[in-house]
Amino acid sequence: MHFFGHLFTVLHHKKLVLRYCFRLGLYRQGICHDLSKFSPVEFFAGVRYFQGNRSPNDAERQDKGYSAAWLHHKGRNRHHLEYWVDYAPNDAKPMDGVRMPRRYLAEMFCDRIAASRTYLKGDYTDDAPLAYYERSKHHYLLHPETRAELEQLLTMLAQQGEDATFRYLRRSLHADGGMD
Repeated sequence: MHFFGHLFTVLHHKKLVLRYCFRLGLYRQGICHDLSKFSPVEFFAGVRYFQGNRSPNDAERQDKGYSAAWLHHKGRNRHHLEYWVDYAPNDAKPMDGVRMPRRYLAEMFCDRIAASRTYLKGDYTDDAPLAYYERSKHHYLLHPETRAELEQLLTMLAQQGEDATFRYLRRSLHADGGMD
């Protein structure tokens, strides 16, 4: 049961991200999104810790004190803000967020909507991705410009809906040359 539950959850999530990335013209990113989830370290942890209503990485982290699946995943997928954490160039703090290229920020935005839709199912509303972000933002190491852009997109989604936010984001990506 957990095998197919996890497999169908991953495939559903990938289908949603594919659809959202295609709306933005990010075709390659939509197709390649989260392919590492099919690697043994990620997939079998997902099966073992599958619950259907939250990320299995959280359950693995609670069980072991860390998530090997997450450590593998975040290091291979540029749409995760954690991929863009590096040593800080000054002595103010040891690590900090680096500015994410907009194409990956856009994919992260798509990923957050898809994850919210996948786990919340029928309870999803357009303010759910913002609410999830708000609960965790205090520990994110994000470049200030990346943080401002992500918060702008999530707020726009909550206030104006998907269609308006995707139109805005597609136009801004196209103007920046951030398309595939």
